[in-house]
Amino acid sequence: MKKTMIKSSLSLAITLASTQIFASGFALNEQSISGMGTGFAGRSSSVDDASIVYGNPAGMSRLKRQQVTVGVAAIDASTDIKDTSGSVVGTNKGDMVPFTAVPMGFYVKPIDDQWAFGLGVYAPFGLVTDYESSFQGRNFGSKSLVKVVTFQPTVSYAFNDKVSIGFGPTINHISGVLESALNVSPLLGARTGDGRVQVKGDDVGYGFNAGVLVQATDTTSLGLTYHSKVTYKLEGHTEVTPGAGVPANVLGAGRYDGKLSLDTPESVDFSVTQKMTDDWKLYAGATWTRWSRLQDITVRNSGVTRAGGNAAPGLVGTISEEQNWHDTWAYALGTSFQLNKQWVLRTGLTFDQSPTNNTDRSPRIPTGDRTIFSVGAGYSPTDDITIDVAYSYLQEEDIKVNRLNALGQSYNAKYENSANGFGLGLTYRF
Repeated sequence: MKKTMIKSSLSLAITLASTQIFASGFALNEQSISGMGTGFAGRSSSVDDASIVYGNPAGMSRLKRQQVTVGVAAIDASTDIKDTSGSVVGTNKGDMVPFTAVPMGFYVKPIDDQWAFGLGVYAPFGLVTDYESSFQGRNFGSKSLVKVVTFQPTVSYAFNDKVSIGFGPTINHISGVLESALNVSPLLGARTGDGRVQVKGDDVGYGFNAGVLVQATDTTSLGLTYHSKVTYKLEGHTEVTPGAGVPANVLGAGRYDGKLSLDTPESVDFSVTQKMTDDWKLYAGATWTRWSRLQDITVRNSGVTRAGGNAAPGLVGTISEEQNWHDTWAYALGTSFQLNKQWVLRTGLTFDQSPTNNTDRSPRIPTGDRTIFSVGAGYSPTDDITIDVAYSYLQEEDIKVNRLNALGQSYNAKYENSANGFGLGLTYRF
């Protein structure tokens, strides 16, 4: 009974997914404000600033001056939860995503006509979701805070004016704090206070980014970028706290050593940049992400570092929940127009598939396929400085959550998600 209670209430907090970001699953797209303006179309084939360290490391060889690019993207999400029902009484306000900022920073130094060196610090994955304390679906997920920060030293080499390559190892730190409520009133036949399951963990994982950039014609460039998978072995703890009026031995209250193995997926981005005139460019891109790596999440708990009630070492053991995510494609079209020497205008349209399915989707993963419209601009008051701004509007298809756990507890709802994204960046050349 205790082991089942922990499993169902945890509802696999480490599913690592959210609705507030502008890429599918729990990926973040916001590593370039100039790229955000075109909906990230042409991300691997267009070289605008030092953020190309992430977009396509081969493109560093196209930058002839030393430069630094820094920026921040902010996301303001909105969710309308309708047609709700469930075994636990509660509210469904839908304001579970706080205003979130995603920073980034890049540096590129040309060494000679062929070699260039770069550094990048950015967030490739992450989420923040925080439902109200009285949320009706809190037994299936109440709070998530996950951060992945990547440091990427990078080199590129130009064989000639037509072809260049680039490579950068990535050092990635992941950390997370995830919570679910423990409301067992219907099971005990009496009203009790909410308990809590909290999971904390972190790890460092290693991967790489690689790319090739080809100037196929005087007006057409092709880019291909590969972002590798990263394997993490998170270590931390799982803490179970009973609610008021709940005997500790019913829930197996205590603090357990916890471990979780997780692979963030590899992705491939292919894009084309077509120069139509001296001032007008068109961009197109497609990104494939191997989300099918996330078939299940398994947390292995052992021992008790702080026990409560009749908890005993090894009580929780191994808990697992299927996710059954599938691979996704994202497609983007964009354009830019050089209005004059100082101003460039940008816009783009993106279609992004969701990796979730109707059977396994939960309140932690209430996402569907997305359509994103973007606009942006770059202002260069001098040859040394460019200020980039961008805005994106995201609209998701309406999706349904229908969850039932091993204890017979349920939560059903319809989610309508949208979001506004704002970006501000600065490039300084010297």
